[in-house]
Amino acid sequence: MFNDLLPVVQMVNAYLSDYILVFLLIGVGLFYSIRTRFVQIRCFGDGMRKVFGNFSFNGKAKEGQMSSFQALATAIAAQVGTGNIVGACGAILTGGPGAIFWMWVIAFFGMATIYAEAVLAQVTRIKKADGSVHGGPVYYIHEAFPGALGRVLAVFFAIAITLALGFMGCMVQSNSIGETSSMAFGVPAWIIGVIVAAIAGFVFLGGVKRIAAITEKLVPLMALLYITGCLLVLVMNYDHILDTFGMIFYYAFNPEALLGGSWGAALKTAISQGAKRGLFSNEAGMGSTPHAHALANVKHPHEQGITAMVGVFVDTFIVLTLTALVVISTLYTDGGILASGTAEGVSKTNMAQLAFASVFGNGIASVFIAVSLLFFAFSTILSWNLFAKINVTYLFGARAAKVFSFVAIIFVFLGSCLSNDLVWELADMFNNLMVIPNALALFALSSLVLKHLDD
Repeated sequence: MFNDLLPVVQMVNAYLSDYILVFLLIGVGLFYSIRTRFVQIRCFGDGMRKVFGNFSFNGKAKEGQMSSFQALATAIAAQVGTGNIVGACGAILTGGPGAIFWMWVIAFFGMATIYAEAVLAQVTRIKKADGSVHGGPVYYIHEAFPGALGRVLAVFFAIAITLALGFMGCMVQSNSIGETSSMAFGVPAWIIGVIVAAIAGFVFLGGVKRIAAITEKLVPLMALLYITGCLLVLVMNYDHILDTFGMIFYYAFNPEALLGGSWGAALKTAISQGAKRGLFSNEAGMGSTPHAHALANVKHPHEQGITAMVGVFVDTFIVLTLTALVVISTLYTDGGILASGTAEGVSKTNMAQLAFASVFGNGIASVFIAVSLLFFAFSTILSWNLFAKINVTYLFGARAAKVFSFVAIIFVFLGSCLSNDLVWELADMFNNLMVIPNALALFALSSLVLKHLDD
């Protein structure tokens, strides 16, 4: 059954990512860039000052809410995951180095998109009698389309995100942890799965406060560790850095020179890989991170909007770009094993390790990638579980949240032990489907976003 279903899901994903996803993501981002007079440029400095000017490992927020930085850390925890390592490598392997350029394009316009998402999440959130705050796309979808249409789109979104992030997405993340940790440390994947599931369960059941307290400490530390490792490789390989940037720009518009085939087909592959993996990485336009930004305790929605932009910048223009530079400079430049095209035995799951191994050796590279993926993937599991739980509560009520958490723990364990291409494809498919109702609501509510921007 799985073998029969896989090609069907792959066909749906190809259509979504090659056509609908590219136009929607770039369309929404371009639309908001123009309508906001390029808020991602004008207010970028304000966003950086707001994030790093009041940096703290112990943010304080009201009960049921988060500080602005905690909300950003939770959003970045969701954004910086396997997509920054495995996803970036997959995009390069399939679409060539030029796919990174299209990831940058998606991210640049995505910064305007995520500004709108965060503002709308703040404006439309609701406060319950117990003081808890609930917000996210389902609430601004209702605002955009009152009545039956809004209800249908909101339910569709809630189901898609629960399946994509709460179940299959967490399996994808825990599978990366299990595989890399098993290879690096020689520990059976099922033991890794038990440990990860137990720790995740402890955090899941602790609610918003526990997730916020962990992500605000974990995210800066994991980013610093990974960035330091990448910079060391680039310093050791400095003579290939200019060539690396040249390849990214050249193959963005001439991908057939590396991928083969016609120019049009190769360009479509490069762009679609950039769009698909760009979405999976920074999540701008997908509708996931607004759940975190809705919980931020800020004076004005605009404050969280400019904070949210920093998350996309950190994810794509820093973390993902460093991965790309390391991989391309070591594997695709002169002397690299992929300099003349695809090499046997190279896959998206081992590309980063091969790149780091070319400088540090197999042992250190294996451990470094395993530890990096452990931090990245585990933090993503925590955030994605929170986002899915908010939607489960919307669909079935507060009592269903704990049941969902227990089921999610089982999926985390199973994911660490099982590797299945169908799970990856299904996660991609529901990620893609989430974009549609979210993007429609973003188009419909542009005047509301602009009102708060003008304020």
